[in-house]
Amino acid sequence: MATGLPPSWEVRHSNSKNLPYYFNTANKESRWEPPTGTDAALLKAYMATHHSSSALPPLSAAAASSSTTNRSSSSKQQTDSGEKIRAAHLLVKHAGSRRPSSWKEENITRTKGEALEMLRGYERRIKEGGESLGELAKSESDCSSARKKGDLGFFGRGDMQKEFEEAAFALKPGEITGPVDTASGVHLIER
Repeated sequence: MATGLPPSWEVRHSNSKNLPYYFNTANKESRWEPPTGTDAALLKAYMATHHSSSALPPLSAAAASSSTTNRSSSSKQQTDSGEKIRAAHLLVKHAGSRRPSSWKEENITRTKGEALEMLRGYERRIKEGGESLGELAKSESDCSSARKKGDLGFFGRGDMQKEFEEAAFALKPGEITGPVDTASGVHLIER
């Protein structure tokens, strides 16, 4: 299946981050964002087929079981600086985002208002019970974590942007925020 990447570029898998990345076999350049000249539609189809993780457990179930069943696993979620939580998100970037490009679009031109409108539409779909945040993140999130249903893994205080961190830590396991605005764009966050 065609990747949609320009010549000499291929998709590889990072063992340390457990995420796909883009590698240029000619000049040995690697990057997380698709290179210029990528066919976004072909890449989206390729990534959905070959690099999405449908085997991940639902975030709320995994978070609930890790906090209630096994003391040794919950101790792994502690650091010197305190509690760590696990969260997933769906990110919609806009032209004012700090990096207005994604695996889906090389140049994002939508306004912040348009991004918020899109995010509120995703929020409605989740609340109506039609889709989970993770399923929507796989195809709609502008973050590379889309490949993992938006799952960001465990993180502690100081690991994320302040607005994101405050919203995520305020949630109980299984809860989802409304729109959260950061320098990266607008997010829905699920703990």
